[in-house]
Amino acid sequence: MLAISAGARIVGVVEGARQRPDSATYVGSGKAEEIRVQAAATGAELVLVNAALSPGQERNLEKAVGVRVLDRTGLILDIFAQRAQSHEGKLQVQLAQLEHLATRLVRGWTHLERQKGGIGLRGPGETQLESDRRMLAERIRVLHKRLDKVRKQRLIRRRARSRSVIPTVSLVGYTNAGKSSLFNALTGARVYAADRLFATLDPTMRRVDLPGTGPMILADTVGFIRHLPHELVAAFRSTLEEVEFADLLLHVIDASHPDHQAYERQVEEVLGEIGAEAVPRLIVMNKIDALGEGPRIETDGAGQPYRVFVSAQTGAGMAELLQAIQSRLGPRRVQVRARIPAEDGRLRARLYAAGNVSSEVVEGDTLLITLELSREECRWIAGEQGAELTFLPVSGLSAEDGMTHLA
Repeated sequence: MLAISAGARIVGVVEGARQRPDSATYVGSGKAEEIRVQAAATGAELVLVNAALSPGQERNLEKAVGVRVLDRTGLILDIFAQRAQSHEGKLQVQLAQLEHLATRLVRGWTHLERQKGGIGLRGPGETQLESDRRMLAERIRVLHKRLDKVRKQRLIRRRARSRSVIPTVSLVGYTNAGKSSLFNALTGARVYAADRLFATLDPTMRRVDLPGTGPMILADTVGFIRHLPHELVAAFRSTLEEVEFADLLLHVIDASHPDHQAYERQVEEVLGEIGAEAVPRLIVMNKIDALGEGPRIETDGAGQPYRVFVSAQTGAGMAELLQAIQSRLGPRRVQVRARIPAEDGRLRARLYAAGNVSSEVVEGDTLLITLELSREECRWIAGEQGAELTFLPVSGLSAEDGMTHLA
């Protein structure tokens, strides 16, 4: 599937099983010979290996089969290079490609190991390979600097959304699960969606109004895949932060795929790798039209929506999905009683600016202010300012329940 998504035409497949990879060629000498014979018979120009190869294994296997070899990581990077459209996406792909190339620069470059010669150029100097490594390192440094700037811009926008009390809901899932189609169905946008791997690389955000709850920001993100290369996790950090800092994740699963349970576990593993394992999530079983099923909502032991069955293609289940999202996000503002030092006029002014104050009582050297606040402001006041917050029963949350929900 990855090879087809990259535009390759498969002319032959060689399968094998080993208890452990061969240290020299990954597949072993006998299997390498089998690959060489089949490549020669079919006229193959490229050998794709469905595994991450070390630079040495890739180089040795190329010599053994006589055809260019590309491993799984290199193939995924090639697909990403084809799909990236935005400036940020292209920077991220370039960074991942260069960092992958940096470990493989020695391959096929032995003829460049000799030092420069000629009139006026004799002497120690640096080899051509050293020169290329230096230029590569400089390019990587520049890309890191540019992406750091992008990350700061994203942080500014994220803080602005937090101040405006608009929750962010991010779509995550295995590649080709139908995230972009679902995004379009919920927002009315025209984000590119196709039945192929990694159709979406550049994150897209749209505002969606939830009846009774208010607006939310829905984010469409890059699809995950098993054994996601670490180069991509690092390069796409600024994009994946939208997942890490989301208020709710919609884990989209292709319900029609026979192996969807394994894909679900693999997405959970990736979420753990990027630090998003604690973000609340709602499972969305997509493509129920292929199964002939109708939309429905399944709840957990606490009565909260846990799994929603929809079809982004036909639009079935969109009302149920919005209802489930609304239930999981809950009311964005809660009634609290804040106890703060009486002399902290700055924090008092912040409370009055951020919420609707209903009462203020002086108790010794403290102020007891009752008001309505957003959950984001509650986190900030309790965390960074250390104020004592009590959630009032009228909000539907006890103090313990409220802090648990805000954690």
